[in-house]
Amino acid sequence: MPELKERPILFSAPMVRATLEGRKTVTRRAIKVQPHIDASGNFCVGNSNYGQNGYGKPVTKHFVNGCCPYGKPGDRLWVRETFIDLRGTGVEHRPDPDGPLQRYAYAADCRPGSHSDEARKDFGLKYKPSIHMPRAACRILLEITDVRVERLLDISEDQAKAEGVRLYTDHAELGEWWRVDGIDTYSADPRKSFELLWSSVGGDWQANPWVWVVKFKRVTP
Repeated sequence: MPELKERPILFSAPMVRATLEGRKTVTRRAIKVQPHIDASGNFCVGNSNYGQNGYGKPVTKHFVNGCCPYGKPGDRLWVRETFIDLRGTGVEHRPDPDGPLQRYAYAADCRPGSHSDEARKDFGLKYKPSIHMPRAACRILLEITDVRVERLLDISEDQAKAEGVRLYTDHAELGEWWRVDGIDTYSADPRKSFELLWSSVGGDWQANPWVWVVKFKRVTP
């Protein structure tokens, strides 16, 4: 039986909330070394040629299996998020009265300005960046169900929704409006909201890069 592989992946607080709420089931990440289609229609990365299936229709399965830094279907991703280690702070608590002390707290659960966030400040607690989160603090484990390669601007409305954009329902009589937590812009097109999300983390939307499209489901950590 092949060994189960796990890899870390960084999620922002809004994307953590979207994953916990079941709204986010896919993530797109720019491919580090951008592929190109050569004159014969082959899918190429640097000097490596990954073939074609008719002109302009690249074969990417071999590329995915050999090069995707996030893994293949069946592999797992443990989510790194902004957190606090409460050990030794005196503010560990028991979410379940009969359960163990909760050692870790997460920024995704404490929106700026909330009571819990103000309490954090009162105790002088500071968040640690997600990149420093240890495996022991992970509360979200994902199983990869599919990986493919496509251009960023090929994203569909349904795929934009699956990226975690939120339906804004306060004014339902005006129709469907979409937004991303933390970005105070609304759009009738979920793809526009995803564009704002992509740009907010430093991505170049207009460059239309090739991206890894990693579909996943939550599993028990």
